[in-house]
Amino acid sequence: MSVVDEETRRRILEDWESNPMRRPRLGKVTVNIGVGESGERLEKAYQLLQDLTGQKPVYTVAKETNPSFGIRRGQPIGVKVDLRRDRAREFLDWVLDAVDRELRESQFDEFGNVSFGLEEHIALEGVEYDPEIGIFGMDIAVVLERPGFRVMRRRRCRRPIPRRHRLTKEEGIVYMEEEFDVEVLPG
Repeated sequence: MSVVDEETRRRILEDWESNPMRRPRLGKVTVNIGVGESGERLEKAYQLLQDLTGQKPVYTVAKETNPSFGIRRGQPIGVKVDLRRDRAREFLDWVLDAVDRELRESQFDEFGNVSFGLEEHIALEGVEYDPEIGIFGMDIAVVLERPGFRVMRRRRCRRPIPRRHRLTKEEGIVYMEEEFDVEVLPG
């Protein structure tokens, strides 16, 4: 049973059928591995993320100094990569298999985006444990958007997007259930 009632689901699907500009699409998938320290472990996370995604990651840096953890402001403490188009779809499909295609309603935000995590990268199909690398967890953030959303992000002639053109939480849930065969659980 879905967390979105049948009447709402029917209304959303009719809306998407009547106007193709209302149908959401996968904007990007961001994969983040936070290590919390620089050095050899961070380099291993960089290499792992590059092997898993096929793209070069970028380093994320600490926003503030925390002496109790030995972290200075501006010090690299993690790696992330943004995937778009076909590469994002393939990676998301692969990662959803690792979580048994189950997400929770609380993992969706008010604009239909979804975030979830993997405790161990070896949960991914086809990935074996390598004692040289170790085990890393990762966070996956999925951004859903409608066509025309670029107007808000472009460099020239930037304009705000009205609330009616943004996705809702229910639309994000219906999209993930329809496109990726995901079961969304309450809570």
